[in-house]
Amino acid sequence: MRRDYHSWFSPALGRQMELLVFGHAGAPALVFPTSMGRFYEFEDRGMIAALAWQIEQGWLQLFCVDSLDGETFYNYHWAVSARLFRHDQYEHYLRTELIPLIRNMNAMPYLMATGCSFGAFHALNFALRHPGLINRVVALSGHYDIRSFFGDYYGDEVYFHNPLDYVPGINDHAALEALRRTDIIMATGRDDPHAWSNYQLSGALWNKGVGNALRIWDGWCHDWPYWQRMINQYIGGPD
Repeated sequence: MRRDYHSWFSPALGRQMELLVFGHAGAPALVFPTSMGRFYEFEDRGMIAALAWQIEQGWLQLFCVDSLDGETFYNYHWAVSARLFRHDQYEHYLRTELIPLIRNMNAMPYLMATGCSFGAFHALNFALRHPGLINRVVALSGHYDIRSFFGDYYGDEVYFHNPLDYVPGINDHAALEALRRTDIIMATGRDDPHAWSNYQLSGALWNKGVGNALRIWDGWCHDWPYWQRMINQYIGGPD
């Protein structure tokens, strides 16, 4: 299996960013790590091994990015506005540096996003906030209400980063049409404490005419062995 390491100084973030790419061809997928995880987490946790056959066949190419969670959602020393502004800079890095790199390495006009736990939030939130950039989302055991990160504070910054808040307010026709062309797959365990947010977000999307596949697994299912099975089942389709 082809494995490439990339590192560069990001103008958008003013710091060094690292990346691992697995595979030589196929549908490109942007992979987000779990809370404060690193770009090598998918490899260390057996997710690359779980997809080895698809990657080696040239069906998938995974771009495993670094997180900035320690400077954003988990940076409790900063004001909320500063933390979410830093997250906006992270999304700018993804849009203006990372995605152009993907397009340069892979000519396929298609892009997936995936992640587990907080990585699922990042994958789906990025797709929803930038309609049309992502063609398919595979979000595993995500939590889609981020208000608890900010205590009693609630303002526009939180609203526009919290899917359960901003999705019901999306009224732009072009944005909705782009989202309706996006394959959205959410999978979680029935006993996952955040399963409720999956139900709620799925319903909010359907209320906007945005189809999505909500897949509920028996049990808790919030761990790597479950995610290895989930990713294999859903990376190629919603069923």
